[in-house]
Amino acid sequence: MPSSGRKKWAPQAAAGTTDGIILSGASAETMVFEVFRNKLGAGLAKTRDAWFKPVRRLFAGRALDENFWLNLEELLIGADVGVETTEKLLERLRRRVREDALIGPEEVMRAFEDELIRVLSVDGTGLNLRPDGPAVILVVGVNGSGKTTTIGKLAHMLRSQGRRVIVAAADTFRAAAIDQLRVWAERAGAELVAHQPGADPAAVVYDALQAAKARGAGAVIIDTAGRLQTKVPLMEELKKVRRVIEKADGRAPDETLLVLDATTGQNGLSQARHFAEAVGLTGIVLAKLDGTAKGGIVFAIADRLKIPIKFVGTGEKIEDLAPFDPRAFVTALLED
Repeated sequence: MPSSGRKKWAPQAAAGTTDGIILSGASAETMVFEVFRNKLGAGLAKTRDAWFKPVRRLFAGRALDENFWLNLEELLIGADVGVETTEKLLERLRRRVREDALIGPEEVMRAFEDELIRVLSVDGTGLNLRPDGPAVILVVGVNGSGKTTTIGKLAHMLRSQGRRVIVAAADTFRAAAIDQLRVWAERAGAELVAHQPGADPAAVVYDALQAAKARGAGAVIIDTAGRLQTKVPLMEELKKVRRVIEKADGRAPDETLLVLDATTGQNGLSQARHFAEAVGLTGIVLAKLDGTAKGGIVFAIADRLKIPIKFVGTGEKIEDLAPFDPRAFVTALLED
């Protein structure tokens, strides 16, 4: 949970862009919802067409008999919602149908949407940013998850807020990782702190933190190794990096974000558990959501791990990163 000295990041950019619009009150809430829903809409096309359009047809055309519940269960599990989460959803929906005497398909559909939103509404959404110094964002994940791309997108998003951003290339085990990160940092207009391949990742992190303080940066985004080095286990290296941050900065990272590849499905749950045990996670970024027809994994992650999903990747462009909003997500998933 954020401390009292931190503030939440809210989307904010020039009017007319897809990154947000500066407004206030109810107008701001409505506009932010619409922007995020529109951005999510295209990214969720495969999941929506393959699984959740059939869900809508099921609600519209069937009586609430046992076959209805069996078909709904099959569709949700097929969308990678997971057996345990699906059972919870259906139990809650059955209870609402019974206790509220719901009969009409639209009534039941609205109750279903409410229950989906409820599953996704985990405390801790939004980035924790400091008003008095550079926010430290540690990014972890396995190779191929979309970690480097996500860092570039996140840097771009923060730069669009007018913040100076420093990216730390602490995945020093692969020379290609440093080169790829340099490209994304340049695209985002961020500054890169890097050492030679094979250097101590913790030393890179320390230098990046010092540079951020000296240059008045608003955020430091730290890349980390996505695989095991020959003799140094990845998790132990991550623990060392975290200790260096705590020592140099006097506090834990403001955010420790795990980038998960949505196409890995239920295997992502195991990844998240291991990373959470090693370094603690404040949030998840679900990458490559546009590349899978099984985006229901979002519900399994939120339900089983109770770790907030903070962003979802909705495409390959640098602006294709949407701050996660449960209501906008469910609306985009179920819209016609």
